[in-house]
Formats: sequence, structure tokens, C-alpha cells
Amino acid sequence: MSIPEGDDASPMPDLSHVPTWIVTDGKAGDENQCIGIAECLKLPYELRRITSRPFGWTAPWGPIDPRDAPGRKGGALAGPLPDIVISSGRRAVPYLRALRQASGNRSFTAFLKDPRTGHDSADFIWVPDYDDLRGPNVFTTLTAPHQVSRARLEAARATPDPRLSVLSWPRIAVLIGGDSRHLRYRPADMKRLVKNLANLADGGSSLMLTVSRRTPDALRKALEKLVADKGGFFWDGSGTNPYVAMLAIADQVVVTSDSANMVGEAASTGVPLLLFDLPKTYIRHRRMFAGLAMAGALKTFVGRLEGLQYAPIDATPEIALAMAKAFAEHQKRLTAESSRS
Repeated sequence: MSIPEGDDASPMPDLSHVPTWIVTDGKAGDENQCIGIAECLKLPYELRRITSRPFGWTAPWGPIDPRDAPGRKGGALAGPLPDIVISSGRRAVPYLRALRQASGNRSFTAFLKDPRTGHDSADFIWVPDYDDLRGPNVFTTLTAPHQVSRARLEAARATPDPRLSVLSWPRIAVLIGGDSRHLRYRPADMKRLVKNLANLADGGSSLMLTVSRRTPDALRKALEKLVADKGGFFWDGSGTNPYVAMLAIADQVVVTSDSANMVGEAASTGVPLLLFDLPKTYIRHRRMFAGLAMAGALKTFVGRLEGLQYAPIDATPEIALAMAKAFAEHQKRLTAESSRS
């Protein structure tokens, strides 16, 4: 199932009274997506992080750590079971399965991304369009859920970060990822990126840079030197994280292709996206980038600004609304079953 992104005509239901758990192994990308959905629905959530590694090796098909059994004191699933569970990540799949069994399927379960155990692994599953998983309870969108909401962007625009507001127009947010299992930044890639950014600075653009913990040290140092030489802003980790503030006032965004999450977050701004393409970029992510290009949102970054116009693309409200509707249907079934018993 899928509905167009950006369509917020349907009102968001108020689920602020529904006890909710977010269950992940603490991986930032997975957890942020779950939190984005929970915040959109105003769900009162608790973070439940899985810390046991040995049993994680057998996920998604294996068992949970017995010490984490639902209701067991001190375990990851201790306490009264919630009405909603939102989960993501391979290690979380057995825990979701254990919660469904312990609650007698009364807890509504939502899983973000492909659990690798079939579409019936949860009551509701979201996957990006480029994934193959489909089913009656599977919802797909071009971009992923996140926390860079319209409200956060508007608040950041209303009260600009003074570290950034002093920069001259055009202001370019530069979002740098880093090495991963699938991809490595080669020296040639780093040199090309720094050169292209220098071309923007030489053309009068103000660069606002933030890097990742995965960013190679050589690239980090080269980018710091670039800002020292050309002006702009480089976040060194001190003070408030300027990520949303940068996106809020950016005239264009340069983002590296190793992070589909950052590309999706940047698309919520409605400003041109300039993709720094890296060799060995995950092929499935390239399908997402192609979709954004077709929507008029994205072009390859070659050291110049681009004239692109598109409506902001944010799938989070659509995913949240679809999940809320599935939860309402789940509640109806429980009520019907209760009335029959």
C-alpha cells in the first residue's frame, strides 16, 4: 500500500494516551526512524534497547536472550506490555516476535524496514519503495521516516542559529557521511569533494558543514581547512547540534550518497539537493536517488549550484497516518473478539 508523499490532507489522530515501546539495538539510524513516527503521532514512548550480543548473532530467526523475556524484571522487555511496539533492525525481530506471543497478539506491532522474516512478522511494516517486500500490511514510500519535521524546520527558521545566520547568501548545507560496510571514501573521492566545495565557496556561497563519526579523519581535516581558508561554518561537535538549523536556512544542500537517511531528511526542505556520488553506493539507494531526481529534487553535485524546484518531500506523516489506521483496525478486531468471547 502507498499514498503520495506530501499529502497531509487527512488529520493525524491523537494517540498521546497510547503506551508505546520503541525496540531497537540502539543503532542511531533505526532508532531515529522509529522516534520520527512516534513523535508524529504524539505517542508517549519508552526506548527499549537490546544489549545482548550473543543472541543477536542468530537474528532475525533465533530466540531472544532469556534474561530479556517479556515481563522479566531487569530485562529489556520488563514491565506491563504496551499497546504499540515500534521496532527496527535485525536484532530486534526476535524481540518483536516474543512480544507478540507474550501479549497474545494484543500489542500492535510495527516494524520499519524489511524484517527478513516475511510480511506477517508484524501487524504493520514500512519499507522504502526500492525494497522488494510487499504484502497487505506493507506500506511503501520513496523516502524514510525521520525527525526533521515541518514544525522543527519552521521553528529553526523563526529563531535562526546565530552561528549560521551571520553567513551571507547563498548558504549551502553540506552533509558528509563516511565509510561503511559497503563503501569506502578513496583519496580521489575526498579530493574531488573538497575541490567541488571550494568551487562553491569561490563563487560566493557560504558553506555550512557537518560530518559524521564515520567520516575519514583525512577528509574531516581537509574540510576544516577548507572552511578556515574560505570562510563558512564547520561544526566541530561543540555547542548545540546545528543539523536542523542548517537545513532550515539552507538555499541548497550538498549530501553524500552513502547516507540515504540524510538525503531523505534533506528532501524535506524543498531546496535543491546536490548529491555527491560515491562509487559503490548501495544499488538500492540509487533507486531512491533516481526517484528524487525524477521528482525534480536532486542532481549530481559537480561543483556548482542547480536550479531545482519541487514541493518538500517528507514521508513521515504518511507513514504515521498509515500506521495509525492499521492500529485502529487492530483495535476494532480486538474489540470484536472480546465481544464474541
